[in-house]
Amino acid sequence: MSSPSRSQVLIAGLIDVFADTALTGNPLAVVEDADALSETEMRRIAREFNQAETTFIMKSERADRKLRSFTAAGAEVGGAGHNSLGAWLWLAEKGTLGPIGSARRFRQEIGGEILDVELRPVDGRIYGHMKQSALKLHPPLRDIVPLTAALGLSPEEVLVHPAPRVADAGVAHLLVGLTDPASVDRAEPAARSLLKVLAGAGAEGCYIYALDPDRPGRIYARFFNPTVGLWEDAATGTAAGPLAAYLDREGLTSGAVEIEQGARMGRPSIIRVSLDPMPEISGAGVVVMTGTLTL
Repeated sequence: MSSPSRSQVLIAGLIDVFADTALTGNPLAVVEDADALSETEMRRIAREFNQAETTFIMKSERADRKLRSFTAAGAEVGGAGHNSLGAWLWLAEKGTLGPIGSARRFRQEIGGEILDVELRPVDGRIYGHMKQSALKLHPPLRDIVPLTAALGLSPEEVLVHPAPRVADAGVAHLLVGLTDPASVDRAEPAARSLLKVLAGAGAEGCYIYALDPDRPGRIYARFFNPTVGLWEDAATGTAAGPLAAYLDREGLTSGAVEIEQGARMGRPSIIRVSLDPMPEISGAGVVVMTGTLTL
């Protein structure tokens, strides 16, 4: 019996993003040269990989590369976060972009936007730096009782200043400040209730965070995004950028911060964000798997 013909063989793999060592950070599945794939195939492949997100790398007439990213549930996501940073770190680590002996800048097409990404070598590792869109703020949330109930917290644990509100630097997320890191870890969201709050606020995900008085410039955070079928995320660049910009606007931070995320999941991640004046996220990645995808 003859074997079925193989029409497509694609390079694919996994990279841990915002990670200094393997099996930390936020894992991203990557598929190269995905131009011939249909949107349906991309969604099915993302489901097959079953990661928070899978990014497909394609040619672009407007930039150096075009990226499309899908969750395991099939929802397409945009913005400059771990989904796009990981794709560029993947290309750099595999040598596809040529030598990165000094800082090199590229242009990426993602979610209808053209955004810059810069790759810089530091002590033998490659770090990616990505500009996000300018900060847009929605009005503060008026009634926090449904929010606190959805998070499994008491109203006293939610900060009044800065107020909970939706911030957008490419993707709209609800930012919720809590009294301390212990409150962040204590949160136990209820999916249906949180979905209702996010829909009413016009937000995709919910980013809860606390400033750490013992570590100036460090923020402790967790991210929940049931709207795209992603419960908790280990590192969320599209939320980290607007959070840093919002806190800077409120006079609570200055210039640059480090956001620690994923610790509660056992996937510690560090997202570095600077403002110049738009948010710029940065981090490194570790390729943990390479292979071929046969369709």
